[in-house]
Amino acid sequence: MQIRSAAGIGLIIILSITACKKENEENLINKHGGPVLCDTTNMKYSLNVLPILQNNCYSCHGNGQLEGGINLDGYNNLKIQVTNNNLINAITHAPGYTPMPNGLPKLPSCDISKIDAWIKSGAPNN
Repeated sequence: MQIRSAAGIGLIIILSITACKKENEENLINKHGGPVLCDTTNMKYSLNVLPILQNNCYSCHGNGQLEGGINLDGYNNLKIQVTNNNLINAITHAPGYTPMPNGLPKLPSCDISKIDAWIKSGAPNN
């Protein structure tokens, strides 16, 4: 009886892992069978860019933190770093710029693409 219970539990675990793996694969495929694309159309400061900055930059450059004298908190402060190209060059790890986030891996390429698209659209305060 105990062997059947253990086998049943093992089977449930295997099926759960397999189901999660399949679900993750499906999340990576769009309705046309290709990989999910990064949508960078109509990027907005408040909706798209700000959350990326809050999650990845504000611990050092926002909420009163000014590491390296850089403040990304608020649109006006961010616009300074956009205008002088520091933001895009830091997050893309361009030569001659301190790679950001400092000491951490580069931001996901989709996040970088969203910020870049927003900048290329004139970095509006929207």
